[in-house]
Amino acid sequence: MKITGEFEVKLNPIEGYANGQKGISLNRMSIDKTFSGELNATSKGEMLSAMTPVKGSAGYVAIEQVTGELSGKEGSFVLQHYGIMDKGADRLILEVVPDSGTGELEDLTGTMTINIEDGKHFYEFEYEL
Repeated sequence: MKITGEFEVKLNPIEGYANGQKGISLNRMSIDKTFSGELNATSKGEMLSAMTPVKGSAGYVAIEQVTGELSGKEGSFVLQHYGIMDKGADRLILEVVPDSGTGELEDLTGTMTINIEDGKHFYEFEYEL
């Protein structure tokens, strides 16, 4: 199945453990999302990021647990993020953590892409149940 929709996201800084060195900024953020469309859900998670002194070069990893309804089925699952920006060219991978599904989403697998257009966030979720 492939579905699309929109989401809102709120990121807030939280205290981190490590401090960046030599122009590297290490950050830790909380993630709160609300998904709409065939994925009608909310999520909570955490993100770790590293910003370099070179404009457009950074990296981040994140884990978020999504809870709600996916195409009429209720449950939750965990998404793992891996993102790299190399002087503005980006690569982003979001994948369902194996065996993280609960309820009617117990056997969920899949990948998600994120697009930002005119300040709005959109997702495309390709999954199997």
